[in-house]
Amino acid sequence: MKILIIGGGGVVGQKLGRALAARGVLRGRNINRITLADISTPADIADARIPVEAVRCDIADPASVAACVTADADVIYLLAAIVSAHAEEDFDAGMTINLMGTLNVLQRARALGTKPIVVFTSSIAVYGGEVPDPILDHTLLNPQTSYGAQKAMGELLLNDFSRKGFIDGRGLRLPTVSIRPGKPNRAASSFMSSILREPLNGQEAICPVDDDFPHYYLSPRKCVENLIKSGEIEEQSLGQNRCMMMPGRMWTIRQLIDAMTAVAGPEPAKLIRWEAQPEIQRIVKGWRFDLQPEKSLKLGLTADESFEDNVRYYLEDDKPSA
Repeated sequence: MKILIIGGGGVVGQKLGRALAARGVLRGRNINRITLADISTPADIADARIPVEAVRCDIADPASVAACVTADADVIYLLAAIVSAHAEEDFDAGMTINLMGTLNVLQRARALGTKPIVVFTSSIAVYGGEVPDPILDHTLLNPQTSYGAQKAMGELLLNDFSRKGFIDGRGLRLPTVSIRPGKPNRAASSFMSSILREPLNGQEAICPVDDDFPHYYLSPRKCVENLIKSGEIEEQSLGQNRCMMMPGRMWTIRQLIDAMTAVAGPEPAKLIRWEAQPEIQRIVKGWRFDLQPEKSLKLGLTADESFEDNVRYYLEDDKPSA
């Protein structure tokens, strides 16, 4: 079993690579090699029990994709993307990476003739606008951002390539993954980690929305578990729509901060500064909130039990040493 993770330099890609290397098995078969690919050569996985290679891959370049996606790839995780606020600011970059880059990977997988499994990370940003609550798996996709539109188009491609028998695809609409380690990125949702991560690290953070703002969350640890499970689902269980919501939980900003206080005490919350940012508010308030991930739950994927768990996972897995 050989696994390719495109977007293997990112937070989720690195965690997925480490989890698979530690696990050693997928779909009942031994993993013989993991390849991490990204626009810049990803960091290697130290002390892996199985061979792990790190390579450069630009999904906007078909030749680069062809060199990376080889015929021995049994499972391809397609995680690479231009994130939400970046895609909104730079329409052409978003289209080049999020739409054409996805198409390049799917076309290459088709050309292999081996029908590899392709696990594609979409986003809850595909929902929005004038559709009624609750949001179900088959609710009309009505994105209100360029990023959401590009992810929705990727889902349609994944479904059609699967219907034609070119690939065995499965798409997961990710909740906001929090608490993410590292530095803030250009995602509109980036503050949903930074307002917790920075205070837990003793640093000030800015919250651009009110404390009653609700959103749909999942921890990095649980996200990786679900990505692994999604690669093991049998094709016949997926039905005619290969794309679904990944399970998450709905919490307000105040509930996130209360969870942090319950785990880490009152001091971190004092480092949060409230400062409205209309451009971020415009994007995130266009996302829909009452999400009910029935299909993925039936297929065995799971959400965090509480946001206190998200905080504990960050402290256990990712908080920098003093």
